[in-house]
Amino acid sequence: MAGYAEWTPESARDWIAVPTEWDDKYSHGVLGVITGSVDYPGAAVIGVDAALHTGVGMVRYLGPERAASLVLGQRPEAVTVDGRVQAWLVGSGMEDVTDDSLASARLWTALESGNPLVLDAGAIGYSDDAEGPTVLTPHYGELARTLGADAAEIAAEPEEWAGRAARSLDTTVVLKGHTTWIAGPGGSFRVEARTTWLATAGTGDALGGILGALLATHARAIAEDDSVLTQLAATAVLLHGLAGSRAGAGGPFTVLGLNAALPGVIAAL
Repeated sequence: MAGYAEWTPESARDWIAVPTEWDDKYSHGVLGVITGSVDYPGAAVIGVDAALHTGVGMVRYLGPERAASLVLGQRPEAVTVDGRVQAWLVGSGMEDVTDDSLASARLWTALESGNPLVLDAGAIGYSDDAEGPTVLTPHYGELARTLGADAAEIAAEPEEWAGRAARSLDTTVVLKGHTTWIAGPGGSFRVEARTTWLATAGTGDALGGILGALLATHARAIAEDDSVLTQLAATAVLLHGLAGSRAGAGGPFTVLGLNAALPGVIAAL
């Protein structure tokens, strides 16, 4: 753990963007989302729901049609047409973004936009093509595939591999696990989960939405100094863990329950 500072609620407090009386839905940040697939449409619902509960001016969902219908059923305030975006979340619930031609075209729009990006799951391998500041959110297996390494070796020394990946890919890496290791230009941080009940399907999709919202609401700060991505990533992981703990009160919870707990966690910070 040498070299990794613990990221605490006190550390995270300054990285919550509270809208002012002069803000509107555009100035408070618009997140573009390309997630979900025919096989995993729920990932889109979870990520959009998490972003909105974290606090963002608008979510623009641009994924597959079936997933878009489910997103609107859960969160009718989501917008499903192209337009202004300050940050992107891409890849959650997609084994390969190029499996969907429309999603693939929109992926390249996001990659070439120069805006901050969260690349998850099926989009992690496109980090070299991103023209904007980028955060990758792999688990051990995804990082192993990206680096051509062995997942067991990464699991044995995750802190070493998170730092190695951040340096070799020149980006911020969030290596997910019970202890999550965050490494990037802004430093090296660790966040230990507040509950083991986070080991359930969909929680990674929620983390993507939380992080995407933080990038969208801090787009101006990122434009001035993109090393702040590392602090924003650590804040997202902390919010995610605190919300899971609050949602389950020590026991199990649903992922949408985790999302619903986010506003209370943020208010407490």
